[in-house]
Amino acid sequence: QLQLVESGGGLVQPGGSLTLSCAASGFTLDYSAIGWFRQAPGKERERVSCISSSARNTYYADSVKGRFTISRDKDKNMVYLQMTSLKPEDTAVYYCAARRGVNTCSAYESNYNYWGQGTQVTVSS
Repeated sequence: QLQLVESGGGLVQPGGSLTLSCAASGFTLDYSAIGWFRQAPGKERERVSCISSSARNTYYADSVKGRFTISRDKDKNMVYLQMTSLKPEDTAVYYCAARRGVNTCSAYESNYNYWGQGTQVTVSS
């Protein structure tokens, strides 16, 4: 079964840090661009970050630029989202998504053909 599983979410105080992980089972992430998306209560899902299959190209939403870092470990078949200086407005369910067999990132959710179930990140004092 092909699936993505996110982990690493939780409750953190403003200014704190978390690292989210995205693990794949049933397929390799080597040839897939991977995106991180988030959805806050009452809001549409938005793209937060993305990394190309080669890792040469990355994307960050303006709201997270300078605070979040995306990376991938091909040996472990994992993608990570390191989040620092977290703000209450970062509170959301975070999803990883794969464009299997496609090198480049996309802004469109419909271009990602595998999605995880999400992990909750809550930033609150």
